[in-house]
Amino acid sequence: MPASPVSPSFDDGAAAGSGAYTLTLSCADRPGIVHAVSGALAGAGGNITESQQYGSPDSGTFFMRVDFTAPGTYDGVRSLLAPVAGQFGMDWELHRAGLPVRTLIMASKDGHCLNDLLFQQRAGNLPIEIPAIVSNHRDLAGLAEFYGIPFHHIPVTADTKQEAEDQLRTLMAELDIELVVLARYMQILSNELCQELSGRAINIHHSFLPSFKGARPYHQAHARGVKLIGATAHYVTSDLDEGPIIEQEVIRVDHSRTAQRLAALGAGVEGRTLSKAVQWHAEHRVLLDGRRTIVFN
Repeated sequence: MPASPVSPSFDDGAAAGSGAYTLTLSCADRPGIVHAVSGALAGAGGNITESQQYGSPDSGTFFMRVDFTAPGTYDGVRSLLAPVAGQFGMDWELHRAGLPVRTLIMASKDGHCLNDLLFQQRAGNLPIEIPAIVSNHRDLAGLAEFYGIPFHHIPVTADTKQEAEDQLRTLMAELDIELVVLARYMQILSNELCQELSGRAINIHHSFLPSFKGARPYHQAHARGVKLIGATAHYVTSDLDEGPIIEQEVIRVDHSRTAQRLAALGAGVEGRTLSKAVQWHAEHRVLLDGRRTIVFN
């Protein structure tokens, strides 16, 4: 196995302490990766508290997520890991553990997913910070006010779509947004915006067997007598509703369920599924493997 590089000093002028971090990485799979990472951390007095890894037989890519504590500063830890990352050609990120992800939530008229996210965040179950809610309607302004979060009404029409997305870009830049969540936001983002948000925008979609698209999907499902309903949370891409899947859930139903009851059950599934996906993303547990995801949960 390749030897671990010599650990650099953490003496960068800042007071030494013990910080908690999360490291995520991917690179071409080859021997020595785990040894090099763990060896570098151990050499600097670090302590690994959780480690997960996976080698994809399809892409030949190795994925790893490590929670650890280490003395020194964030910049010092980065300088420690940089030689290892360079040695293996890693695509890597280092995060301060517990630092909430600044998240913009977008919704239209249905509030069930938005309400679930706001409740879970307030309860301390989601490691996110929500500086704003955006909607193309005013229906959910009261819900935002109840939770004390600024509400931004950005209407969208065919003629104003570009202007609306430019307003959204400005808002995201001003608020230093790291993640965008489409909580039943019933507008299609442009290809350009989808590309700008690649890997940091999550959408929720009702998913059935078979899949029903368009208006009133639960009524369509009821008319066809489906036996399973569910939801899919995925990253947003320019391919509509075909982005890498983060989480899915299904529940069994039968002929006794009305269309209204299916919609109510589906709303619950959508809320749970989206909250899980947001939680795992914010905890840096989701890594992209082409059109698939690796989820260390």
